[in-house]
Amino acid sequence: METLVQYLLDEGAVWLPRVIGVVAILAAFYVLAKVLKRIIITAAGRLQLDQNLITLFARVSSVMVMIFGLVTALGTVGVDVSALVAGLGLTGFALGFALKDTISNLLSGVLILLYQPFQVGDRIKISSFEGLVVSIDLRYTKLEADSSTVLVPNAKLFTDPITIL
Repeated sequence: METLVQYLLDEGAVWLPRVIGVVAILAAFYVLAKVLKRIIITAAGRLQLDQNLITLFARVSSVMVMIFGLVTALGTVGVDVSALVAGLGLTGFALGFALKDTISNLLSGVLILLYQPFQVGDRIKISSFEGLVVSIDLRYTKLEADSSTVLVPNAKLFTDPITIL
């Protein structure tokens, strides 16, 4: 029984500083993510960017900081993070390939919201679609024509010629 208690005390003395370090690292990266999110929201608000765009940038940056913090914390404990980082890279590649069209629409939506080639209320024509722009989302743009509503993928709006009527 004494050897078990001694073993637990010895291991606790080794692991306690590591656990405290991990908690401190995670807390620091959490605070950093919150501060970065607040800075992005404030700066983007001053630039009068679209609210969807601001939210997207703030969330992505916050998640990236937290992932970096988690990898750093795992490295502090002694976990070999090289395999984890390689796995994350391969996962990102596979997801990017699988979600190619969705990501294309999302990035096109970001660029449309940034450059604003047309705005809500404009009447546009693209390919065989013509209508009044009702809303511009990150994935698609909603057009109303006569009695129908058409959702045009943003990638099509970004690559095909648009006529603003």
